[in-house]
Amino acid sequence: MILQSNMTAQRIAFKVHGTVQGVGFRDFTQKRAAEFDLKGFVRNTTCGRVEGEAQGPPESIQKLVKEINNGPRLSHVVKVEKRDLALQEGEDRFLVLRTSESVFDATK
Repeated sequence: MILQSNMTAQRIAFKVHGTVQGVGFRDFTQKRAAEFDLKGFVRNTTCGRVEGEAQGPPESIQKLVKEINNGPRLSHVVKVEKRDLALQEGEDRFLVLRTSESVFDATK
C-alpha cells in the first residue's frame, strides 16, 4: 500500500451554480471523485446549488474540477467557485450528504 504524503495532497471546497439539482449532479460528482481516488463529500444546498469538499493529489483535484465544470448531461453549470482548505484526516471515501444550508465562504 502506498501512503499519500501530505506534500502531495490538496483539499478544496467547491460550490456549483446553475441547473445542478434534480439532474444527478451529486451522484455524478461522487462517481468521478471515486474514480480519481478522492475523499470528501458533496451535497445540495437549500439555496439551489451543489457544494462539497474534495481531498487528494492535486492532479486528481484538477480532473474533478474539470468534470464538475461540465457536469452530468442534464445539468447546466454556470459557475464553479473553489478555494483551498487545510487537509483533513480520517476520511476513507467520498460521500453524498443530505441537503443543508451552504457553508461555503468564498472570502476565505
